[in-house]
Amino acid sequence: MHIEGPVRRFLIDTASKRFSGLRVCSMLLLGMSVLCATAMAAPAKGDKPAGAEAKQTDSSQFVGSETCATCHEEAAKKFADNPHSKIAEMHGKAGASCESCHGPGKAHVDGGGDVTKIFNPGKHSAKEVDETCLKCHAGTHPNFERSPHAKANVGCTSCHSIHKSEDKTELLKASQPALCFQCHNDVKPQFSMPFHHKVNEGAVSCSDCHDPHGTFGNNNLKTTVDQNAICTKCHTETRGPFVYEHAAVKAEGCMGCHTPHGSQNARLLNMPSINTLCNQCHSRVANATVHGMGAGSDELAPCTSCHTYIHGSNMNAAFLR
Repeated sequence: MHIEGPVRRFLIDTASKRFSGLRVCSMLLLGMSVLCATAMAAPAKGDKPAGAEAKQTDSSQFVGSETCATCHEEAAKKFADNPHSKIAEMHGKAGASCESCHGPGKAHVDGGGDVTKIFNPGKHSAKEVDETCLKCHAGTHPNFERSPHAKANVGCTSCHSIHKSEDKTELLKASQPALCFQCHNDVKPQFSMPFHHKVNEGAVSCSDCHDPHGTFGNNNLKTTVDQNAICTKCHTETRGPFVYEHAAVKAEGCMGCHTPHGSQNARLLNMPSINTLCNQCHSRVANATVHGMGAGSDELAPCTSCHTYIHGSNMNAAFLR
């Protein structure tokens, strides 16, 4: 018993000292690694940081909008009421200007107007132009690069013209819906149907429902928490909330029953017969006497004759009056 005690303590003490030594070595190695990394990353004496040097070089290559106007007088005059020029004035001419989009102009000027020394959006790909625009507009259009327009190489300048725009607010090449119909000519005839949203009449515009710069919805539809809000912002009587909700409205949404652009059917319904539309989900009523029409009759009264509050009701679970 006298032998075991001292031996056991001796082993523990030895192990403890051994681990302490390892910890000290580890700390020394870590410290040396940090010092080496810092020394390698630090710039040599007299050198400037890479970022500062690049920034200084870039700023020295700018000539200012006044210099651009000496040759491009016509574009400069039209630019006076452009939203981009107003931003420049607000920020002491440090905001958007000619060189914000076209790049530094010193090499272009020194070369006597050498067109290869300046960025011309008309001679570059849609992707390159989009990258230039999104340097400022990425915050307002974060989904553009994943949008159907971007994937189809429909870039910013396909719809917008900075110098020659008809719409001075949005800088559009043409007003809606004419601008959209240039590509979406398959949709244009729908607005000439007997029942349609008044897009051609100017009461509704394409961008009221669609965001051309991209969304997470199909067909660039604007996204909301309740997707029906795109429709109910105008059709407020169907908005709710209701005590008794129509499941179809919540599950499929408005387009489960309605065609949004135009239709040959009243109320923009997908089908001419209301009963046929309802029977897609609800089985056909076998006994026609429920509607007071006589058994076997094919001329049933419309379902909505009784189920009046079809979008939702606060009084009856069957949406009756």
